[in-house]
Amino acid sequence: MSDLPPLTAAEIDALQAAAENAAGNAYAPYSKFRVGAALRLTTGEIITGANVENASYGLTICAERTAIGTMIAQHGPSARVDAACVTNLNHAPSSPCGACRQVLAEFMAPDAWIIFPDKARREIKRMRELLPFGFDLA
Repeated sequence: MSDLPPLTAAEIDALQAAAENAAGNAYAPYSKFRVGAALRLTTGEIITGANVENASYGLTICAERTAIGTMIAQHGPSARVDAACVTNLNHAPSSPCGACRQVLAEFMAPDAWIIFPDKARREIKRMRELLPFGFDLA
């Protein structure tokens, strides 16, 4: 896949708004760190997810993986993501964790965009920048 064109301000705003809305639905009674993720599929549709904590903390699932699961449930395993935004209601910069980077890499091209804003600015990176040596069975 060739490099994707830069995201427009309107596209970034839409992804961030969807991620913030999803964060409002997060279940985070332990950490109080409510995270939302918004995935833009190559079809243009936006799928969201929120983190879901558990008293057995290792069973917690991140917003990004919740969104990927929703995408697969709704569109099947051939669905692909060309941009994603991850945000939280604490307004702290939070790029996807290592596990989420690896899961996202299964469904995103190396040149797909990932946005993670904080209160003052938006960080925008390519998938290949966040996971330069991702695991691959090939």
